[in-house]
Amino acid sequence: MKCKIRKWKLSDARNLAAALSNKKVQDNLRDGLSYPYTEQDGIDYISDMLSTDENETFAFAITVDNVAIGSIGIFRQSNIHRQTAELGYYIAEEYWGKGIMTEAIKQICEYVFSKSDIIRIYAEPFACNMASCRALEKAGFQYEGTLRSNAVKNGKVIDMKMYALLKEEFLCLMPR
Repeated sequence: MKCKIRKWKLSDARNLAAALSNKKVQDNLRDGLSYPYTEQDGIDYISDMLSTDENETFAFAITVDNVAIGSIGIFRQSNIHRQTAELGYYIAEEYWGKGIMTEAIKQICEYVFSKSDIIRIYAEPFACNMASCRALEKAGFQYEGTLRSNAVKNGKVIDMKMYALLKEEFLCLMPR
């Protein structure tokens, strides 16, 4: 199944709401999202992403057949980490396990490394989210360590894993 990343459209809000109104999806994300997630929540989020500084926030819809099935974004850090950015993502549950996330991760990394001065992209999935860890590894990210007792999610103290991809490594992965 082929996916493409593209800029958000306000018309994607309904699909965004459907994906995020699933507890299994939200259980793998940071807190702060409403549940259930409404179409208005989606409109508000998409509006925010469309108005951000495009050199600071790289936010895209993940699409299959031009239908938004998830979200992926890379967020520049600040101060001494200004050339480092954090990756975050999710897709609707019915698309899990199909290689879509790995492909979306590759696409956004190619975009950010080619269009910005970012030299390092990192992600911090929950250690128990093996599918997310595997998607990162298949996209070329290196496991850098476990962040022990790093978060509280659903009332439990949990570990997170640190993965990163350097621009120089990514360029070596690209087909010539």
